[in-house]
Amino acid sequence: MKIIANDYRANEVFRIIRENSGKSQKEFGKQINRSTTAIQYYEYGERNYDFELLLKIAKKENLNIIIESKK
Repeated sequence: MKIIANDYRANEVFRIIRENSGKSQKEFGKQINRSTTAIQYYEYGERNYDFELLLKIAKKENLNIIIESKK
């Protein structure tokens, strides 16, 4: 899976990653030590997550986060 994050809002990126993992909101939350409610807030854009959480998710889901300059 390749996501160009600039094409999405932060909550959409979070949801795409979770859905791609095949986990429910509850399972995903347990994996990253967050409640199901917190996962819902992240996915609906009612709460922002920080970069540290994104890095934690990337590590657990075996994802690469690549930042590159536009050409």
